[in-house]
Amino acid sequence: MSNHENPKNPNPVWRFFCSVRLTIVLLIILALVSIIGTLIPQQGSAMAFARNLQPGTLKIFLFLDLFDIYHAIWFRFLIGILTLNLIICSINRFPGIWKRFTARPRPDRQKPFEDLPDELTITVPGEGAIIAKDVEHFFQKKYRGVRSKASGNHHYLYGERGRFAHFGFYLVHLSILIILVGAIVGSMFGFEAYVNVVEGGEAAFVSRTKNMDRIPLGFTVRCDRFTVDFYENGTPREYRSDLTFLADGKVLEKKSTLVNHPAHFRGITFYQANYGTVVGDRVRLKIIKKASKPATSIIAVKKGDLTSLPGGKSHFQVTDIRENFMNMGPAVLIDVQPAKGQETSFWVFRDQEDIEKRFPGLTQKFSKLNPSAFQPYTFIIEGLDTRYYTGLQVAKDPGVPLVWTGCFLMVAGFFITFFMSHRRIWVRVAPSGKATQVSLAGSASKNPVGLERELEHLTRSLEQYLTRKGRIHELSDP
Repeated sequence: MSNHENPKNPNPVWRFFCSVRLTIVLLIILALVSIIGTLIPQQGSAMAFARNLQPGTLKIFLFLDLFDIYHAIWFRFLIGILTLNLIICSINRFPGIWKRFTARPRPDRQKPFEDLPDELTITVPGEGAIIAKDVEHFFQKKYRGVRSKASGNHHYLYGERGRFAHFGFYLVHLSILIILVGAIVGSMFGFEAYVNVVEGGEAAFVSRTKNMDRIPLGFTVRCDRFTVDFYENGTPREYRSDLTFLADGKVLEKKSTLVNHPAHFRGITFYQANYGTVVGDRVRLKIIKKASKPATSIIAVKKGDLTSLPGGKSHFQVTDIRENFMNMGPAVLIDVQPAKGQETSFWVFRDQEDIEKRFPGLTQKFSKLNPSAFQPYTFIIEGLDTRYYTGLQVAKDPGVPLVWTGCFLMVAGFFITFFMSHRRIWVRVAPSGKATQVSLAGSASKNPVGLERELEHLTRSLEQYLTRKGRIHELSDP
């Protein structure tokens, strides 16, 4: 990522963006921002944290969008600058890399053989031309594109491997760019939301966590069944939602969600977050009729159904059921339609006795809250039908495939960069008295120790090969 390939570039903007210092500064800033994003609750979970802040501090947090850092414009700007920095660094360094990649050294170079250790030279009896053919045959099995050249009574060979190691860091750069693009795609086109679905109910929209906007799913999710298991102390052990995904009324797929086991459908992930209960549409009422002989009846009614009052020609219906009406607990709205006279509507609370103790005279003052508003009847709630609802966190991140692709490419790039090198091997076959000397030399773009080991291994392998060919055995004959 350095700019040493074009140090005299006159363009100051280009020099700024191809500076490795800029890369380091940006990475440090992004690391600090990530730490801040971890310490400060983000999006929906930031409500409790925000309540504890002073008004001035809260304004600063909201202005800097610190409760949603990863979607903030300035964060995307930093990502964009880092992306531009990586691209320009790669372009700036490319000419020098390409020059080294395409360079083809002469096979008859003498410099690699200067100060060559004795253990990299083999003495073989016989004519140099014949020995050179054997050596060339050996190296063609080890390297591709082996080139040879004869200069007088000297023979030279050249081979190489790992030329593409020069581009390892480009693969790392590419992987980072793909990850950054994936993050931006997920930030711009993805969402984090939630939805509560009553058991047996359906939902085609979810609410965005950040601003409560409704987002259409493009399909319908139905909760067929919700189950929860408890420990002996009453703590939930496991809760599970059996979901069905539908489109145009047709069942497309059935899946289940548990904590840490989300369901995936059409690129959207559903996480099991919480659960609760809501009142249903059925209520069990005790109706007491005051008379010389009081009569008590218990009737189970469904919301909206017209039901006859016991011992009379009047009818009533439950028109509304609230889980917490006026912060005084569950209540139902009764609408009585007498045989003669006007309709009467009033609320009946489940905890009627407690409410009358807390607010003496409330029912006498407000007939709308009086369970005996239609004489001679008094309504009492015996039981309310309740159902579970499942709370689902819903997330869509179209950038995830790009991020995973970038991660795999990064691993490959690091492997090529740190564990592979461009190695060049020269072989010289030269006469030495009545024998022939075969010398090996080489150079590597990195890891010189590895090059030495490879040259030593090649020398031993070549010696064994020539022994099998009967070349070195002749030297030991008397």
